Amino acid sequence: MSRVSRQGAARRRKGAASPAASDAPPSPDAPARERGGRAQQKLDTRRRIRDAAWALFTELGYDGTTTKAVAERAEVAAGTVFVHARDKADLLMMVMHDRLAAAVDAAFETLPRKDPLLPQLLHVFQQLFAMYGEQPLVSQAFVKAFPGASGPNGERLNALTFAFLHRIAGLVRDAQARGEVDGDIDPLAAAHNIFALYFAALLSWLSGFATLGAALDPVLKNSLALQYRGLRA
Repeated sequence: MSRVSRQGAARRRKGAASPAASDAPPSPDAPARERGGRAQQKLDTRRRIRDAAWALFTELGYDGTTTKAVAERAEVAAGTVFVHARDKADLLMMVMHDRLAAAVDAAFETLPRKDPLLPQLLHVFQQLFAMYGEQPLVSQAFVKAFPGASGPNGERLNALTFAFLHRIAGLVRDAQARGEVDGDIDPLAAAHNIFALYFAALLSWLSGFATLGAALDPVLKNSLALQYRGLRA
Protein backbone atom coordinates (compact mmCIF):
# COMPACT_ATOMS: atom_id res chain seq x y z
CA MET A 1 0.00 0.00 0.00
CA SER A 2 1.37 3.40 -0.89
CA ARG A 3 1.95 6.12 1.69
CA VAL A 4 -1.03 8.11 0.36
CA SER A 5 -3.31 5.10 0.58
CA ARG A 6 -2.18 4.35 4.13
CA GLN A 7 -2.90 7.98 5.18
CA GLY A 8 -6.36 7.86 3.61
CA ALA A 9 -7.20 4.63 5.39
CA ALA A 10 -6.01 6.10 8.69
CA ARG A 11 -8.21 9.13 8.20
CA ARG A 12 -11.20 6.92 7.41
CA ARG A 13 -10.59 4.82 10.55
CA LYS A 14 -10.26 7.94 12.70
CA GLY A 15 -13.43 9.41 11.24
CA ALA A 16 -15.34 6.19 11.89
CA ALA A 17 -14.16 6.04 15.47
CA SER A 18 -14.74 9.74 16.23
CA PRO A 19 -17.52 11.34 14.19
CA ALA A 20 -17.29 15.12 13.64
CA ALA A 21 -19.26 17.33 16.03
CA SER A 22 -21.23 18.76 13.07
CA ASP A 23 -22.62 15.29 12.40
CA ALA A 24 -24.15 15.05 15.88
CA PRO A 25 -27.93 15.55 15.97
CA PRO A 26 -28.97 18.99 17.26
CA SER A 27 -30.51 19.25 20.71
CA PRO A 28 -34.31 19.18 20.42
CA ASP A 29 -34.45 22.06 22.91
CA ALA A 30 -32.18 24.32 20.85
CA PRO A 31 -34.87 25.77 18.52
CA ALA A 32 -37.18 26.39 21.48
CA ARG A 33 -34.41 28.19 23.36
CA GLU A 34 -33.64 30.30 20.33
CA ARG A 35 -37.29 31.21 19.85
CA GLY A 36 -37.65 32.00 23.55
CA GLY A 37 -34.58 34.23 23.43
CA ARG A 38 -35.86 36.13 20.41
CA ALA A 39 -39.30 36.54 21.98
CA GLN A 40 -37.79 37.89 25.21
CA GLN A 41 -35.56 40.25 23.26
CA LYS A 42 -38.60 41.56 21.39
CA LEU A 43 -40.48 42.08 24.66
CA ASP A 44 -37.50 43.90 26.18
CA THR A 45 -37.26 46.18 23.13
CA ARG A 46 -40.97 46.91 23.28
CA ARG A 47 -40.69 47.75 26.97
CA ARG A 48 -37.82 50.17 26.33
CA ILE A 49 -39.76 51.89 23.55
CA ARG A 50 -42.91 52.09 25.68
CA ASP A 51 -41.03 53.53 28.66
CA ALA A 52 -39.14 56.00 26.48
CA ALA A 53 -42.37 57.18 24.83
CA TRP A 54 -44.10 57.61 28.18
CA ALA A 55 -41.16 59.56 29.62
CA LEU A 56 -41.06 61.92 26.63
CA PHE A 57 -44.84 62.38 26.51
CA THR A 58 -44.80 63.42 30.16
CA GLU A 59 -41.69 65.62 29.80
CA LEU A 60 -42.33 67.30 26.45
CA GLY A 61 -46.02 66.69 25.87
CA TYR A 62 -47.56 64.62 23.11
CA ASP A 63 -47.16 67.30 20.43
CA GLY A 64 -43.55 67.99 21.43
CA THR A 65 -42.47 64.35 21.17
CA THR A 66 -41.13 62.80 17.96
CA THR A 67 -40.63 59.15 17.08
CA LYS A 68 -36.95 59.95 16.46
CA ALA A 69 -36.62 61.19 20.04
CA VAL A 70 -38.32 58.04 21.29
CA ALA A 71 -35.86 55.87 19.37
CA GLU A 72 -32.93 57.82 20.78
CA ARG A 73 -34.24 57.59 24.36
CA ALA A 74 -34.90 53.85 23.95
CA GLU A 75 -31.47 53.36 22.30
CA VAL A 76 -32.91 51.59 19.27
CA ALA A 77 -32.82 52.28 15.54
CA ALA A 78 -35.50 54.64 14.30
CA GLY A 79 -37.00 51.86 12.17
CA THR A 80 -37.32 49.60 15.23
CA VAL A 81 -39.91 51.94 16.70
CA PHE A 82 -42.15 51.29 13.71
CA VAL A 83 -41.90 47.54 14.25
CA HIS A 84 -43.80 48.07 17.50
CA ALA A 85 -45.99 51.07 16.63
CA ARG A 86 -47.32 52.37 13.33
CA ASP A 87 -46.84 56.06 14.19
CA LYS A 88 -46.73 58.46 17.14
CA ALA A 89 -50.46 58.08 17.80
CA ASP A 90 -49.98 54.32 17.98
CA LEU A 91 -47.12 54.87 20.46
CA LEU A 92 -49.62 56.75 22.62
CA MET A 93 -51.99 53.80 22.38
CA MET A 94 -49.13 51.52 23.46
CA VAL A 95 -48.32 53.41 26.64
CA MET A 96 -51.97 54.00 27.57
CA HIS A 97 -52.95 50.37 26.96
CA ASP A 98 -50.80 49.10 29.80
CA ARG A 99 -51.84 51.90 32.15
CA LEU A 100 -55.53 51.36 31.44
CA ALA A 101 -55.22 47.59 31.81
CA ALA A 102 -53.54 48.02 35.20
CA ALA A 103 -56.18 50.52 36.36
CA VAL A 104 -59.06 48.27 35.29
CA ASP A 105 -57.54 45.23 36.98
CA ALA A 106 -56.97 47.19 40.19
CA ALA A 107 -60.56 48.49 40.12
CA PHE A 108 -62.06 45.02 39.82
CA GLU A 109 -59.69 43.51 42.36
CA THR A 110 -60.85 46.04 44.97
CA LEU A 111 -64.50 46.08 43.88
CA PRO A 112 -66.99 46.27 46.78
CA ARG A 113 -68.77 43.05 45.84
CA LYS A 114 -71.56 43.43 48.40
CA ASP A 115 -72.54 46.93 47.25
CA PRO A 116 -75.33 47.66 44.74
CA LEU A 117 -74.50 48.16 41.08
CA LEU A 118 -74.27 51.97 41.12
CA PRO A 119 -71.56 52.22 43.81
CA GLN A 120 -69.67 49.44 42.04
CA LEU A 121 -69.70 51.34 38.76
CA LEU A 122 -68.58 54.54 40.47
CA HIS A 123 -65.74 52.62 42.12
CA VAL A 124 -64.53 51.33 38.74
CA PHE A 125 -64.68 54.71 37.02
CA GLN A 126 -63.06 56.49 39.96
CA GLN A 127 -60.00 54.29 39.41
CA LEU A 128 -59.89 55.19 35.73
CA PHE A 129 -60.31 58.91 36.35
CA ALA A 130 -57.54 58.77 38.96
CA MET A 131 -55.25 57.22 36.36
CA TYR A 132 -56.10 59.99 33.88
CA GLY A 133 -55.41 62.58 36.56
CA GLU A 134 -51.81 61.43 37.03
CA GLN A 135 -50.82 62.96 33.67
CA PRO A 136 -53.82 64.98 32.48
CA LEU A 137 -52.22 66.47 29.36
CA VAL A 138 -51.13 63.07 28.06
CA SER A 139 -54.54 61.68 28.99
CA GLN A 140 -56.30 64.43 27.04
CA ALA A 141 -54.20 63.62 23.98
CA PHE A 142 -55.18 59.98 24.37
CA VAL A 143 -58.92 60.63 24.73
CA LYS A 144 -58.75 62.78 21.60
CA ALA A 145 -56.77 60.21 19.56
CA PHE A 146 -58.42 56.99 20.72
CA PRO A 147 -61.65 57.01 18.66
CA GLY A 148 -60.81 55.41 15.31
CA ALA A 149 -57.33 54.26 16.36
CA SER A 150 -56.36 51.53 13.91
CA GLY A 151 -52.66 50.80 14.43
CA PRO A 152 -51.59 47.53 16.08
CA ASN A 153 -51.64 49.10 19.53
CA GLY A 154 -54.94 50.80 18.76
CA GLU A 155 -56.33 47.37 17.94
CA ARG A 156 -55.03 46.05 21.26
CA LEU A 157 -56.81 48.93 22.99
CA ASN A 158 -60.02 48.11 21.15
CA ALA A 159 -59.71 44.53 22.38
CA LEU A 160 -59.13 45.83 25.91
CA THR A 161 -62.24 48.00 25.59
CA PHE A 162 -64.36 45.04 24.51
CA ALA A 163 -63.03 43.02 27.45
CA PHE A 164 -63.90 45.93 29.75
CA LEU A 165 -67.44 46.01 28.34
CA HIS A 166 -67.84 42.34 29.18
CA ARG A 167 -66.60 42.93 32.72
CA ILE A 168 -69.18 45.70 33.15
CA ALA A 169 -71.79 43.36 31.68
CA GLY A 170 -70.76 40.86 34.34
CA LEU A 171 -71.57 43.41 37.05
CA VAL A 172 -74.98 43.98 35.51
CA ARG A 173 -75.54 40.23 35.35
CA ASP A 174 -74.61 39.86 39.01
CA ALA A 175 -77.05 42.64 39.88
CA GLN A 176 -79.74 40.75 37.99
CA ALA A 177 -78.95 37.63 40.03
CA ARG A 178 -79.44 39.70 43.20
CA GLY A 179 -82.83 40.87 41.93
CA GLU A 180 -81.56 44.44 41.71
CA VAL A 181 -81.74 44.84 37.91
CA ASP A 182 -84.56 43.83 35.57
CA GLY A 183 -83.89 40.31 34.30
CA ASP A 184 -85.12 41.17 30.80
CA ILE A 185 -82.29 43.65 30.21
CA ASP A 186 -79.41 42.56 28.00
CA PRO A 187 -76.31 42.98 30.23
CA LEU A 188 -73.98 43.72 27.31
CA ALA A 189 -76.35 46.35 25.89
CA ALA A 190 -76.49 47.96 29.34
CA ALA A 191 -72.67 47.88 29.47
CA HIS A 192 -72.50 49.72 26.14
CA ASN A 193 -74.81 52.44 27.50
CA ILE A 194 -72.71 52.75 30.65
CA PHE A 195 -69.49 53.02 28.65
CA ALA A 196 -71.05 55.70 26.43
CA LEU A 197 -71.85 57.77 29.52
CA TYR A 198 -68.28 57.34 30.76
CA PHE A 199 -66.80 58.46 27.47
CA ALA A 200 -69.19 61.40 27.24
CA ALA A 201 -67.96 62.53 30.66
CA LEU A 202 -64.36 62.31 29.43
CA LEU A 203 -65.28 64.41 26.40
CA SER A 204 -66.81 67.07 28.65
CA TRP A 205 -63.39 67.29 30.31
CA LEU A 206 -61.54 67.26 27.00
CA SER A 207 -63.75 70.04 25.65
CA GLY A 208 -63.19 72.23 28.69
CA PHE A 209 -66.79 72.08 29.90
CA ALA A 210 -65.74 70.45 33.16
CA THR A 211 -62.64 69.78 35.19
CA LEU A 212 -61.55 66.16 35.47
CA GLY A 213 -62.97 66.01 38.98
CA ALA A 214 -66.30 67.49 37.88
CA ALA A 215 -66.44 65.17 34.88
CA LEU A 216 -66.52 62.30 37.37
CA ASP A 217 -68.77 63.95 39.95
CA PRO A 218 -71.35 65.28 39.19
CA VAL A 219 -71.34 64.68 35.40
CA LEU A 220 -70.72 60.93 35.26
CA LYS A 221 -72.19 60.20 38.67
CA ASN A 222 -75.53 61.83 37.76
CA SER A 223 -75.61 60.14 34.35
CA LEU A 224 -74.98 56.72 35.88
CA ALA A 225 -77.64 57.33 38.51
CA LEU A 226 -80.19 58.08 35.79
CA GLN A 227 -79.14 54.97 33.86
CA TYR A 228 -79.39 52.91 37.04
CA ARG A 229 -82.98 54.01 37.55
CA GLY A 230 -83.80 52.65 34.10
CA LEU A 231 -82.14 49.32 34.90
CA ARG A 232 -83.87 48.73 38.22
CA ALA A 233 -86.14 45.72 38.54
